[in-house]
Amino acid sequence: MNAPWKPSGPAALRDSFNAFVCDDASFDLIRSICTEMGWPPEKIHKGGLRNAVQSLSVTASPNILFVDMSESGDPLNDINGLAEVCEPGTVVIAAGQVNDVRLYRDLIASGIQDYLLKPFSPDQLREAFATAQSVFNAPKIADASGERPHLTTAVIGTRGGVGASTIATSLAWLMSAKAGRLTALLDLDVHFGTGALAMDLEPGRGLTDAIENPSRIDGLFIERAMVKASEKLSILSAEAPINQPMMTDGAAFFQLQEEFRSAFECSVLDLPRNMLIQHPHLINDANATVVVTELTLAAARDAIRILSWLKSNAPGSKVFVVANRVHAGALEISRKDFEQSIERKIDVMIPADIKLATQAAKLGKTLAEVAKGSKVGQGLESTMKLAMGAIDEVADDSATSKKKGTSLLGKITDLKSMIPARK
Repeated sequence: MNAPWKPSGPAALRDSFNAFVCDDASFDLIRSICTEMGWPPEKIHKGGLRNAVQSLSVTASPNILFVDMSESGDPLNDINGLAEVCEPGTVVIAAGQVNDVRLYRDLIASGIQDYLLKPFSPDQLREAFATAQSVFNAPKIADASGERPHLTTAVIGTRGGVGASTIATSLAWLMSAKAGRLTALLDLDVHFGTGALAMDLEPGRGLTDAIENPSRIDGLFIERAMVKASEKLSILSAEAPINQPMMTDGAAFFQLQEEFRSAFECSVLDLPRNMLIQHPHLINDANATVVVTELTLAAARDAIRILSWLKSNAPGSKVFVVANRVHAGALEISRKDFEQSIERKIDVMIPADIKLATQAAKLGKTLAEVAKGSKVGQGLESTMKLAMGAIDEVADDSATSKKKGTSLLGKITDLKSMIPARK
C-alpha cells in the first residue's frame, strides 16, 4: 500500500482521495475536512473496509485512502485483502474502535500509514491527512536506491541440512535491520522452503503464481505477492503441494530478479543446489555467493564440485565459504584438512548452538535476530559484511585463481584419507 515501490501508472489517472466510513458522524466530519483540503467530497462513501475492497477491485485506487474498520470482525485479514486490490504507492489511513497496541503494530507492519481510534477529533483528522499527503509526495525509497548498485546474494548449501536456509533468512534480516537496506528474500525451494516459516509468516501463492504465469510479473505483481516481514524486508516463497510438480523453463525466476533490482536495494536468493543444474542462469547476476557447508567428508566432496562449477559458470560472483554448525568437539574433518581439500580458506566459522536455534524457532524469528551479541551472531554479521562488500569489489578472479595440484576427481578420491583412523 504505502510501501516504497515504484509506481505502476500515471498518478494523474488516480483520485486524490477516497474514504469509506461506517457512521454518519465520521462521514460528516471527514466531508468537512476534505473540503478544507480541496478534495472532492463526493469521494466519501458509506460502508467500511469490506466495501472498500469491493470497490477498489474494479477501480483504480486513490493516492490517499481512508477506511473504517469498525464493522470488521478480522481487521488484519481484511487489511491484507485490501492490500491485494490497492495499487503501489497508495497511502492508507485506517480507523476503528479497538484500542489495542498489538493491533496497531500489526496494522502498521502490514503497510498502512496510520490508525485512528474512534471517535477522532477534527485536529487528529487534519494532522493524519496532512501527514499522508506529505508521505505520498515524498521521494520514494525505490527511486533513491539507484544511487548505489543493487546487491544480489545467492546462498547455496553443499548438503541438505547444513543450514543454508538459516543463513539466507539471517542475511536478509541483517541487510534490512542492520544495514538499513530495502531487502527481498526469494526462497526457491518451492515445495519445502522454510523462509516464511522461519519468520512466522504465511508464504502465500505469489511464487507459484509467478512460475505458472511469468507474463504477469511486474512491479504491481511484486507489490501484491511479496509478504512483508518488516518495513524493509519482504519475502517471496511457496509451499506448493507435493503432488504438483512445478514445470518451468526458469523465465519466471529471471523476471523476478529483474523486478527485484528495480524495487529493492538488496536481494537474497535461497538457492537449492539442484537449481544450479536445472537453471544455471540464476547465478549469473549474483554479486556474492555464499556456499554453506559442514565439516564432513560428503560436504567436502560437494563443496569441491560446487566451487568448481561456480568458477566456470559464475566468474563474476564473489564466492565465500561459510562453515556452519561447527561443533566444539571432534570433527569428521578438521578445518585445516577441509581447507586443503577445497584449496581455499573457509571465510567464516559459525559454531553450533542448539539453544539459540531452538529459541529462534519457537519465537518465529531469524537466527541472527535471536543470536545478537553471541558468537553465532558475530559469525552471521561477518557473513553479511562480506556479502555487502562484494558489490564494491571486482569479482572476476578467475584469471588469477588457477590452482595447482591434483585433479578434481583425485581430490574427491583422496578425501577419505582425512578421516582420523579409529583407535
